Amino acid sequence: MRLIRICLAVLLMCGSSSIVTVVRAQAPLEKRIALVIGNSAYQAGALPTPANDAGLIAQTLQAAGFDVVGARDLDQDSLRHTFRDFLDKASASGPDTVVFVYLAGYGVQYEGDNYFAGVDAKIAHATDVPVEAIRISDFTKSLAALQNKGTMMVLDAARTNPFVRSDQPLAGGLAIVEPDPNVLIGFNAAPGTVAPPEPGPYGAYAHALAEMMRMGGLGLDDVFDRTRLRVSDATKGGELPWNVSKFRTPFLFFDRGPDAPAQQTSSLQNSAMRSKAIRDFDARDAYLAALDRDTLRGYEDFLAAYSDDPMAKRVRAIVAARREAITWRQTWIADSPEAYWSYLRRYPHGPHGWDARRRLEHFEASLEPPASFAVIAYDVPPPPEAEIVYVDRLVLFSTILNLVLCHRPRRPSFFCRHHHRNLWFWQRRQNQLIPTFCQSRYSCR
Repeated sequence: MRLIRICLAVLLMCGSSSIVTVVRAQAPLEKRIALVIGNSAYQAGALPTPANDAGLIAQTLQAAGFDVVGARDLDQDSLRHTFRDFLDKASASGPDTVVFVYLAGYGVQYEGDNYFAGVDAKIAHATDVPVEAIRISDFTKSLAALQNKGTMMVLDAARTNPFVRSDQPLAGGLAIVEPDPNVLIGFNAAPGTVAPPEPGPYGAYAHALAEMMRMGGLGLDDVFDRTRLRVSDATKGGELPWNVSKFRTPFLFFDRGPDAPAQQTSSLQNSAMRSKAIRDFDARDAYLAALDRDTLRGYEDFLAAYSDDPMAKRVRAIVAARREAITWRQTWIADSPEAYWSYLRRYPHGPHGWDARRRLEHFEASLEPPASFAVIAYDVPPPPEAEIVYVDRLVLFSTILNLVLCHRPRRPSFFCRHHHRNLWFWQRRQNQLIPTFCQSRYSCR
């Protein structure tokens, strides 16, 4: 098992003064521990960015005062041992502890839950998922049960995966979830969607998240809201991060330095502007306001006000994916033949169609909706006909690349050169910056 403790012998040595004027590490009012895993070397298909992304996030957390345990390219057994060891560490750390977990690699959803795959995962059939991957909710619930100051669980794992090529495939992306008390959950791509392929060396989500974490004085909600806006802009709408939070403890990754310039705050990101009706913005700001709020209501308000705007197709795709994800979540919670028939009536060829049929087989019920049954009442109305085209498929890049933009997203702009020099544990290999990980808990190379 390549378990390591990220070692920091020299912090921000080159060019550090330019950063210190903006932020400084917060004097910890609590203990801070983190688990950071980047799985790139998958036997089923390697990924170019997760190991690099994990190193970037680990360095940022370490600078913010976290005791970081990091690992890369873990197989399933190593993942289980690592999770178990970290739970022991979190338990021993006591109730005054804030926990941050970042997992980069392949994630899959199955029967309403999200799973993280080890590099040795062999998932030929949907039913292999619980055997070959780790269910994330088991880990988050165990962390929440410790009743610490709060847990942040970030899954940079919504990607087009190479698993289950049978005629009964998995739905794409990650499943929408409800966090436990005092837990924040973040995805690199909205539920039911996947990030577009990235050439590396870094992913747009990890880059944006690290950047926003380093902005002194930003609260937790602002960090993730700004990350969503930055990633959407960098990928031209091809990737839209998502998060949901019940995090109760006020938290800053970094304080603002005493000589820091006035913080630049978007006019859309203060309380007065966030309560302003979407229709009262011009079309461009209305679109940004809807992304900032990231609610089904906000997106629908944009469509009601600007149905003919060029951004309307993109917003319809977002609404379609979100509505389907909510519908499936409520279907899975009900977990009855009537619930799965209700889903199939709405989405006969939807992303979760085979999940619904697998559950109907479990109940020994008809695989197709009967002529008459008690349709369950969903919290969201049925999709209008114009939405079906966006979700009548298994994998969505927010469904925008193929149906709206019709071109590849631009390559994200990454950290400027002097920031790279600050990442002391990165080495240049083959003209790329590669993270240098410790080979054991106690030594670095």
